[in-house]
Amino acid sequence: MTSPPIFSRHAAWPVVLASGLWLAGCAQTPPYERPGMDIPEAYKEQATAQAQGIWKPAQTQTAPALPETWWTAYGDAVLDRLQQQADANSPTLAQSAARLRAAQAAVISSGAAALPTVGANASSSRARSGTQLADGSSTARISTSHSLGLSASWELDLWGRVSAGVSAAQASAQASADDLAAARLSLQAAVAQTYFSLRAAEAQSALLAETLKAYNKSWELTRNRQAAGVASSADVAQAEVQYKSTQAQLLEAQTTRTQLEHALAALLGQAPAAFALEPTATLPAPADVPQALPSDLLQRRPDIAAAERRVAAANAQIGVARAAYFPTLTLSAAGGYRGAPLADLFSAPNLFWSLGPALAASIFDGGARSAAVETARANHAQVTAAYRQTVLTALQEVEDNLTAAAALAQEEQLQREATAAAQRALDVVENQYRAGTVGYLNVLAAQTTVLSSQRSLIDVKGRRLTAVNALLKNVAGRWEALPPA
Repeated sequence: MTSPPIFSRHAAWPVVLASGLWLAGCAQTPPYERPGMDIPEAYKEQATAQAQGIWKPAQTQTAPALPETWWTAYGDAVLDRLQQQADANSPTLAQSAARLRAAQAAVISSGAAALPTVGANASSSRARSGTQLADGSSTARISTSHSLGLSASWELDLWGRVSAGVSAAQASAQASADDLAAARLSLQAAVAQTYFSLRAAEAQSALLAETLKAYNKSWELTRNRQAAGVASSADVAQAEVQYKSTQAQLLEAQTTRTQLEHALAALLGQAPAAFALEPTATLPAPADVPQALPSDLLQRRPDIAAAERRVAAANAQIGVARAAYFPTLTLSAAGGYRGAPLADLFSAPNLFWSLGPALAASIFDGGARSAAVETARANHAQVTAAYRQTVLTALQEVEDNLTAAAALAQEEQLQREATAAAQRALDVVENQYRAGTVGYLNVLAAQTTVLSSQRSLIDVKGRRLTAVNALLKNVAGRWEALPPA
């Protein structure tokens, strides 16, 4: 007498299912840790920046050092309006927003793999079949068949392949959201910088236009002195050269201003022909920059956050690749009605159903799975290195602009003093020329020095605004509290 089987054939698949669920905890994704970085406690150039008034201590430890609209620190209503237009119309932001929507859709798509798939089907067919009889004759039979049913299948996520894919998609979507924030921050900085450069070009044009008036008077003075016999034709020619060369410089400054206006229009999402900005020839004062720590960049900079999320996504992809080594268990079920007479289709004899698990595994793939795992690991190493480089670049940008802003603050003060001294020298030389004690070359040299000094002062102001603007961009970004890693 044979022994009864331990499990009946009807009870075997629930045991397989229970075993699979028990093994579901054996996920193949490595535990995620944010890449380590050796972040200094303070910036190298912090003391110099504080001495020059670049760093401004935060008023409280909990309040954000800058508002989200950080450019309002300049107090320029025109710049505020331009920033609003750029945020609403920029094609660059529209591209990043579209990529974010695609990434969010990918999260939904990856999550759908963890849920059962249910389908419905209905069919109706009419067929003719023939039979050859022994006497050589044939018979034909026409049959009609109708079918209506439902089917469902569900792949159990035994090894974490689906959950790892969902985690990777979620991290990628978060990276896309940070990319959008980084694109918005870069756009804001570009609008501010282009605006400041445009105002600097206007200031140069206004200076050159005023200088031309003075040079025209000098030219007229030399012509009158030549007519009186106290000046030579060389003095007149030199005055004309100075006037004409300054006219050329004015045209160059005006061209620069026009091109910057075109660039600003593109940043705002407008055609240059549809955009015009009223000239003011006034540069705003550099804004105060709130003091920040190097570790703050890891919390505030959206480009750093995006790089970190890509590391998390790559880590999850390792789990997806590892899970391919293990078999897949799918539960399938189907049921419905199938029969010939349509009127009796839903009767009990026409009912059919099926239910059961299916286990599938790849025995030999020529090393494809091993290559996929190695590819995932290499990609993880690549994005980890990219994250560290992003952090280092951010730290470098802050240090560079701290140095530049502090040095340019000193340079602006020195240039102001040099300009005042040059103007005093010109006043003395012009009086001496009128008295006939010096030649016109002395006047030309003094006038050239004044113009050069005044143009240098405008240039220093513009470069200082550039450095402060870049510094504000680096310490701006997000201000809400982030969850712990």
